[in-house]
Amino acid sequence: MLGSFDAILLARIQFAFTVSFHFLFPAFTIGLASYLAVLNGLWLWTRDGRYLDLFRYWVKIFALAFAMGVVSGIVMSYQFGTNWSVFSDKAGPVIGAPMAYEVLSAFFLEAGFLGIMLFGRSRVGDTLHMIACAAVAFGTFFSAFWILSVNSWMQTPTGFEIDAITGQFMPVDFWQIIFNPSFPYRLVHTVTAAYLTTAFIVGGVGAFHLLRHRRRGETPTPATRTMFSMAMWMAAIVAPVQIFLGDLHGLNTLEHQPIKVMAMEGHYESHPEGAPLYLFGLPNDETQTLDYAIGIPKVSSLILRHDLNAPMDGLDTIPDDEQPPVAIVFWSFRVMVALGFAMLGIGLWSLLARMRRQLYDATWLHRAALIMAPSGLIAVLAGWITTEVGRQPYTVYGLLRTADSAAPLAAPAVGASLVAFIVIYFSVFGAGTFYILRLMGRQPSSKEPRLADSVKGPIRTAGTTPAPEEATRRPDTTETGA
Repeated sequence: MLGSFDAILLARIQFAFTVSFHFLFPAFTIGLASYLAVLNGLWLWTRDGRYLDLFRYWVKIFALAFAMGVVSGIVMSYQFGTNWSVFSDKAGPVIGAPMAYEVLSAFFLEAGFLGIMLFGRSRVGDTLHMIACAAVAFGTFFSAFWILSVNSWMQTPTGFEIDAITGQFMPVDFWQIIFNPSFPYRLVHTVTAAYLTTAFIVGGVGAFHLLRHRRRGETPTPATRTMFSMAMWMAAIVAPVQIFLGDLHGLNTLEHQPIKVMAMEGHYESHPEGAPLYLFGLPNDETQTLDYAIGIPKVSSLILRHDLNAPMDGLDTIPDDEQPPVAIVFWSFRVMVALGFAMLGIGLWSLLARMRRQLYDATWLHRAALIMAPSGLIAVLAGWITTEVGRQPYTVYGLLRTADSAAPLAAPAVGASLVAFIVIYFSVFGAGTFYILRLMGRQPSSKEPRLADSVKGPIRTAGTTPAPEEATRRPDTTETGA
């Protein structure tokens, strides 16, 4: 049955499936690691028990999400050698070093200090524990730095030359490879998105407990109120910043990948006297038209060129085999933008409620925040889809086509591994996600137990079990008369 499918399409679906699962966890843990560092710093500064309770509450969730992110990320790297071996051979001299540095620097930094962060508060002292929390937070950011540098190079390749014999991309200027033209914009836009993702998950959990307390006639715990308040501050401050950063990123994309912007805007036709901003439409690649289009005249030119009458090229200037799948890019971009403005709305709403001293009593705000809890995860996936599908039909933009990057595998082989991934991922990560949701469903309480207190003891995988403490204690010689 799988033999009737295209092997390259199956390989693309497999990578998209695995990276979508993986991307959700770093998008959450990048922001959560920084949130934990802030909570720990506030606890050390004020000795206010609310911050310690919140740290102990969220650090358990962070540990689970971090572990699932690591496991899901390992699988992706293997696909470079199985499904995309030609891409690895040609681009490996350039992207191999940054990906190795991500492991040697960022991941080792996270892994090295994670144990101290989770279990070391009472063992190493406050100062070293705070350093560990900051190191883990920086490690998550540094990991994103290297991965996004690689991805950005694939979007805007620089600092290389192509070997005339092997066809490989050979590095010429390492700094140009790392700091390629789209990298700074993609880095700040993606990391800020991760912070917003965490803020809305934390805010959604806080809103859930505030609503449940109100329904039961109970008083919310101080930690619950603080959690919701901090999340709403992040939404109010960071959401408008993210919209501004997204605009800068869009202008950079217009400069270096104009075809992607044409697909995002749904501009099949060129507009010599100002392009409209299409709010809705049904892209039709066969007829090269946007059916049932609803737009605002000349606003796209105003946003992208800062001039109402600025001419904008359309896909009619691009050969058909150079165009990405417009419908996917068009709609994923609109999902991302719509969620961004919805986040801004929640942030402004929370400011209004705060000014009226109703932040903890605004039922409809809490309901909206609960509904918006997964919005950051959906938005980062939509943004990733816009970026990656908009780059098609290339893996290295303008230089190496996707069709020329795949390994020479038959469709049944790729399809079988895809089915296996789907079954295993939904089983393993579904169970992990369910457990995380259960932890979130329990409110943060006063004197929140430490992570070490929530388990009986370490798992001894070597099979040896220490003797009971009573059996190892030396006898008191004064009682035996010795």
